[in-house]
Amino acid sequence: MTIKEAQEQVDQWIKTYGVRYFSELTNMAILTEEVGELAKVMARKYGDQSFKPGDKENIGDEMADILWVLCCLANQTGIDLTTEFQRNIEKKTQRDKERHINNPKLKENY
Repeated sequence: MTIKEAQEQVDQWIKTYGVRYFSELTNMAILTEEVGELAKVMARKYGDQSFKPGDKENIGDEMADILWVLCCLANQTGIDLTTEFQRNIEKKTQRDKERHINNPKLKENY
């Protein structure tokens, strides 16, 4: 599935089952909540916290929730995430093409 197809599938689902998009501000709050849920799982799996009884290692599901809400926001604001992501990669490549390679801190773990 491409990013464009993901945006289209989210839009179709909203129109079929979701009645309408939540407001942009509500979706921004939901996105923040979903990022927090991912952070909680990551802290328990890779950090110093432990899972509580009943907690699940659902990292993929939490990431998918984030992508879902991000697609909602992109659709609502007329953003083509494919185009923007390509631009973002180009920006990072131009800005950082030598920065990370020349960073001695990154070479310490090799």
